[in-house]
Amino acid sequence: MTRYQKGIQTIIHDCLGTSKGERAIVICDKPKRKIGADLFDALVGAGAEAILCEIIPRKQHSEEPPKYVADLLRSADVFLVPTSKSMTHTQARRKAVANGARGATLPDVTEEMIVRTMSADYAEIHKRTLKLARILAGAKRIHITTKKGTDVEIVTEGRKFWLDTGVLTKPGAFSNLPAGEAYIATLEGKSSGVVVFDASFAGIGMLSAPITIQIERGRAAKIKGDKGKLRRMLDAAGSKGRNLAELGIGTNERARITGNVLEDEKVMGTIHLAFGDNSTFGGKVKVDVHLDGLILKPTVVADGREIMKNGRLLA
Repeated sequence: MTRYQKGIQTIIHDCLGTSKGERAIVICDKPKRKIGADLFDALVGAGAEAILCEIIPRKQHSEEPPKYVADLLRSADVFLVPTSKSMTHTQARRKAVANGARGATLPDVTEEMIVRTMSADYAEIHKRTLKLARILAGAKRIHITTKKGTDVEIVTEGRKFWLDTGVLTKPGAFSNLPAGEAYIATLEGKSSGVVVFDASFAGIGMLSAPITIQIERGRAAKIKGDKGKLRRMLDAAGSKGRNLAELGIGTNERARITGNVLEDEKVMGTIHLAFGDNSTFGGKVKVDVHLDGLILKPTVVADGREIMKNGRLLA
């Protein structure tokens, strides 16, 4: 068995704990057809009553799938969604989980990524992420700085941190795979400051030069260094596309910066901020876009308590 095949088996058995007879669905698109088929075959091998559904690639991250596909997703016990555009922050995914389905989205996943990250100790990632979330529980204001110029205050009062750990054995459990982050919906209209994204950005990839965003009243007021690309992607969804939606902190020691935000945002010692939709994890903004950008070596202070120093978790 190759390392890739072992990674596929880890997803089916260790992460999902798939049982014989469970209703399972894999939703993929053409760019991820092979990985979708491999996950389907592994589910069948585990005894699941599995369906493989290929959809036309969405135009944008967080664009909803067709309604009949959403209905299939909601009727499943187990789901896996390896697609080229993320379905993580869709109402289809949210409603499936609310109905008791458990599973993972794998946006723009690659075979190499499965080999590298699915060998991580997900029980340890779960413990690390849970500890971090407990330390941050109840935080009202989170101040983030970097030596490259980030200086922003993120308001999270009244919101809770969610866990993305890859342990998906209970009904309603949800995660990305690869996993490893604690994340929270920022309070709309409140955060302010300057953010310098210096690693990668969803829809763009690795950054050859930083993208600087001025945050005013919880929105991306000014964007510099993106050559217009990020602005076009956010504004295509309307005015809500510029909403500062999320703060996340990576906790996976096996993840590496590759330009693929699915993996990048899990890298331990990094943080990411996202713009657009946050309605699927406690926020109030519903819009068909959700784009994450990565920040290296941040210092993070929550209500006066230092949580991370120059990219080193202190928890």
